[in-house]
Amino acid sequence: MVRKRLDPLVFLRQRRRRRSAIGVLIALVVVLLILADRSGWLLVAGDDLTKYDGQTFAVVRVIDGDTFDLAIPDGGHRTTRVRLWGVNTPERAREDLGRPAEPFADAATDFTADLIEGGSVTLRLEPHRTRGNYGRLLVHAELQGDDGSTLNERLLLAGLAQADDRWSHRWIERYALLELQAQRERRGIWGVSER
Repeated sequence: MVRKRLDPLVFLRQRRRRRSAIGVLIALVVVLLILADRSGWLLVAGDDLTKYDGQTFAVVRVIDGDTFDLAIPDGGHRTTRVRLWGVNTPERAREDLGRPAEPFADAATDFTADLIEGGSVTLRLEPHRTRGNYGRLLVHAELQGDDGSTLNERLLLAGLAQADDRWSHRWIERYALLELQAQRERRGIWGVSER
């Protein structure tokens, strides 16, 4: 059997193609990992469930009506940023984005601060998704010294939040009914517009 000699130019072209293909593949994997990280898919839900579900933590800062920080480290952060499951409160002003505050944003933030800032909440997580798109912990926040109601429910009943049904959770129907009750009673965002 006679070995055919490979032309050096053909060999170099094939080598370049292989390296290019490997480079494209590596770039694709990196992009997919970045997207998965930003979507919260790389976080292991079991770790969050073990660390947070059913646990009570001190609230150190209210960011807005549906977001606050807990006094427990999270990754490289000194606190854990939390976002309420199943509710969406009016957005506060973002001067860096040139976005004005939505009506009732301050009322929702003050309501949340009055109920939990400087106090504690017990967290209830959904096992199928523990983190949101920005890496925040998604929770139903049970109020302390109360009847077992959640901050999520209180915001809806006060008319300072809308039920957010974009993602399934265990209390989706209850939250929708609480929003409907606030609408019927014309509370908060469902009443006379804020001036």
